[in-house]
This record gives sequence, structure tokens and C-alpha cells, in this order.
Amino acid sequence: DRIQQVRAYVDSVTGRMGDKELRKEAVVHLYGVSQACALIAMKRGEDKELAVIAGMLHDIWTYSKMDPREHAHKGAAMAREILKSMGTFEDQEIDKICHAIYHHSGKAICQEPFDEVLKDADVFQHCMNDPLKEPSAKEYARFEKLKEEFTREFT
Repeated sequence: DRIQQVRAYVDSVTGRMGDKELRKEAVVHLYGVSQACALIAMKRGEDKELAVIAGMLHDIWTYSKMDPREHAHKGAAMAREILKSMGTFEDQEIDKICHAIYHHSGKAICQEPFDEVLKDADVFQHCMNDPLKEPSAKEYARFEKLKEEFTREFT
């Protein structure tokens, strides 16, 4: 199971983190974004397996190197190496995942539909991690659109 392979890799990275609070934050964020990716991908008709994997790896650079600078671009390159080393992904699948990771920090810019799944899942997790807090200015508009998308069927 490819998702389990990626989760095992991520677990090994987070397991090496010395700071328990930071480790907990990393696990909650990576798994939360991954799960939100699954939900959003299913709703939008995107590939849910690849979305879950993109969510698991989107901040892998930050948590493995403890360096958030240029983490989207560096993380995409790192994710490419990780996925290639697993030997179970086609090149076009790796490209799709890594493209989404590369662009996930550009929340104000719309990209390919699959890329938008990861961006929206990242915002969703940030905002739902503490739903009593207002979304950040850079995430506000995207979160409002997500709330509209996910509530219109229920009202």
C-alpha cells in the first residue's frame, strides 16, 4: 500500500524530532492535511490516493530539516527523491504530487485543480486546528470559499 509506505517514511522523520511539542504539531499537521486532501479530492473528483500522499509530504522539508525557508520548493525536490526511491510510483504521479507541493505556499494564486486540493487542505487544517481563531489574512478568502463549498449542500 503506497499510502502506508509514505506514512511510514513520514513517521520515521517525525519520530526523530527531539522536541515533543514540535513532533506532535508535525504529526497533527501532516496527517490532518493528508486527511483533508482525501475529503477535498473525493468531492472534486481528483485522485484521492495521490492527494493523501501530497498532503503527507507537503511540509516534509520543514520537519526533516527544521528549516521552513523555501520549504515548498525544497520539499518538492525532497518528495521527488522519496517517491522515486520507493519504486512504486510512475513518473507522472510523482510529477503531479511534486507540482502540488512546489506550489502549495502560493495561496493567493490559483493553479491546476489538483494543486488547489493541497492548498485548500493546508488552509483547512490550519483553520480547523483552532476553529475559535480567525484565519490569517493570507488564508481568509480561501477558507471562506472552502466553507461555502462544504456547507452549501447542507443548508
